[in-house]
Amino acid sequence: MSEVAPVRGYAKGRRKRLEIIEAATGLFGEVGYRAASLREISSRVGISHPGLLHHFPTKETLLAAVLEHRDELDEVRLAEDRSEGVGFFAALVQMVQRNQSQPGMIELYAMLSIEATVPDHPAHAYFQQRYQSLIERISEELARMVDDDRLPASTDVGATARSIVALMDGLQVQWLMDRDRPDERVDMAAALRAHLWLLGRVEV
Repeated sequence: MSEVAPVRGYAKGRRKRLEIIEAATGLFGEVGYRAASLREISSRVGISHPGLLHHFPTKETLLAAVLEHRDELDEVRLAEDRSEGVGFFAALVQMVQRNQSQPGMIELYAMLSIEATVPDHPAHAYFQQRYQSLIERISEELARMVDDDRLPASTDVGATARSIVALMDGLQVQWLMDRDRPDERVDMAAALRAHLWLLGRVEV
């Protein structure tokens, strides 16, 4: 029994951490990172404020956990799609399609990306790195298309990658803007698919 208890305790702790991360994700998306309080998050999870601090000593560490958790889920799903033979851009479209079923996460990222433009915001470095990494990955895929003669040799892959990322961000804002008109909401995945097809007849 002495060996089982720590394992059970560890599993329970992981579940509680995940509950806190999910509650924080919801609150950050509702009111923004700066306006959200740890006490409100602990209340939503049903634990004491000191109990929450046991898992996440600061608001900054909780924010980092929220962002890392989302990225981990996206990476796992993207890898699964690729392992099944889905092309990079088709997998990107599928990721956008999945995100449409998670309005809280779309709102969170849209709000945080604006808040984080301030250099002293705790997520500033995260979003800088995230944009850089995404642009580099898309640039690499576009460069392969150039090598395969699927795009003109004159294609500026860096600028094109930035335009794709900008489109994805802009579609999120439009999608959120029509939350009170669900029947008129833009289909983000379809819009991205159409843009990629026009770009290089990419099969998505």
